[in-house]
Amino acid sequence: MTIVQTPNAPAAIGPYSQAMIANGMVFTSGQIALTPLGEMLTGDVSVQCVQVLANLKAVLEAAGSSLDKVIKTTIFLNNMDDFGAVNELYAKAFGDHKPARSTVAVKTLPKNALVEIDAVAMI
Repeated sequence: MTIVQTPNAPAAIGPYSQAMIANGMVFTSGQIALTPLGEMLTGDVSVQCVQVLANLKAVLEAAGSSLDKVIKTTIFLNNMDDFGAVNELYAKAFGDHKPARSTVAVKTLPKNALVEIDAVAMI
């Protein structure tokens, strides 16, 4: 197993890694709307989702992967009313690539984020 660490995404805020590589696959931790400098964006779900996807892309690239190699994602939403806005930005980020996905409504997320996304991808 290999730990993935990049300055192009926020550092872990707890006892975990940005991602782990094992058996030719990368498993990312959930990304929220923290900037690479650790500042939490407080805008609406669209503003936060753009940062979340940028963080996810940076972590995947640091692992030698990319969004087009993602097999599965999980989206955690603070409010399912935000599903449409997140879905639109997600579709734009992934383009024609359509990984398997789950979307889960949660009561709260770290730092009161509105959206969190994690991924499993091939290297």
